[in-house]
Amino acid sequence: MRGVLRLPDFRLLFAGLSASMVGDALMLLVYAIWVKSLTGSSGAAGLVTLFMAVPFAAAPLGGRLVDRFRRRPFLVAANLASALMLLPLLAVRTAGEVWIIYLVAALYGLSSVTISAALNGLLKELLADDLLATANGALQTVREGLRLGGPLAGAALFAAAGGAAVAVVDAATFVVAAVAIGRMRLREEPPEPAGVHWRRDLTTGLAHLRREPALRRITTACAVAFLVIGFNESVFFAVLDHGLHRPPAFIGVLASAQGAGSVAGGLAAAQIIGRAGEIAATAAGLAAFGLGDGLCVVPRLPVVLAGKTVAGAGLALLVIGLTTSLQRRTPGPLVGRVSLAAETLTAGPQTLSIAAGAVLVSAVDYRLLLTAVATGMAGAASYLWKGRTLTTPTRRGRSLVGGTSDE
Repeated sequence: MRGVLRLPDFRLLFAGLSASMVGDALMLLVYAIWVKSLTGSSGAAGLVTLFMAVPFAAAPLGGRLVDRFRRRPFLVAANLASALMLLPLLAVRTAGEVWIIYLVAALYGLSSVTISAALNGLLKELLADDLLATANGALQTVREGLRLGGPLAGAALFAAAGGAAVAVVDAATFVVAAVAIGRMRLREEPPEPAGVHWRRDLTTGLAHLRREPALRRITTACAVAFLVIGFNESVFFAVLDHGLHRPPAFIGVLASAQGAGSVAGGLAAAQIIGRAGEIAATAAGLAAFGLGDGLCVVPRLPVVLAGKTVAGAGLALLVIGLTTSLQRRTPGPLVGRVSLAAETLTAGPQTLSIAAGAVLVSAVDYRLLLTAVATGMAGAASYLWKGRTLTTPTRRGRSLVGGTSDE
């Protein structure tokens, strides 16, 4: 991590993104808690997740937009827009204004997917390929570390001062991020002019994933894995109820164990990718997540906590491996479209599995669902492992801010 933090521009980027992640962590549970407190309806609160997921369906449109601008000014504008989009929450007072929360939640999801795609492009422009895994690992570690206590802190702030106060704090963190990124001195190449019909342009990201053998394999494996990974959203409440005989609030303890594992996985990811490559590292992450869920079949608290920790480490490793592979194997002008195409291919199956898990958990033994997750993850890992020797195309990349080197 020290290698990338020596670069002044990355330090600014890291500081700004860390600030916005603090706001994200605080706000993570507040939308749903706010709706629940105003309406008394758990179903209405659950709709927040749906509204936040809607932008993923329009991800190819966002990719076209992201690739039409320089990354740094785009991120500055996107963070400032994200701060402004939170301000309507200050008007929410009654259940009749819950629609404002839903609207802002949808805009929040849109902000998340577009900022993530632009960030992938900026990191590719800023860093040499051999530093990408380290940078991704550092950012993922901060994100997961903040999620250990951030959501609880956000809920406590909501209880003490209301949702508007949390929204103001979150908006302020976006402004800090915009200022920090705006101070970067990176000189970016101008984006390529749009010379393709817009309908064909929307499929450019998918076409690149299909043509590039390693990306085709890794996105296929992750799509299969996410087709079962969503079961976890519901199944661990059954683990608590029928396996551990604990109250629903105990889910926070399991989430903390997974978060701790994710922090460890994030810290180790760069070294693992450096030694084995991002394809093998992602396969190992898939396998670790499956192993972790498999351990949770045993109705003993120490075993379940160990399983969640292993699963968390695996999740961080697969996310960092996938992200690094997309960055390394995609030309700079296409990074936005390719990133969001991959997001769509994984988020779609995950949404289906979340819905299926919510239905199946009341009819099927939770141990069978955990076994299904473990089996699906193991199958995806095995398929991806077979492609671990696929090589990364070489490119001219930046080894120092403002300089280039042949790789």
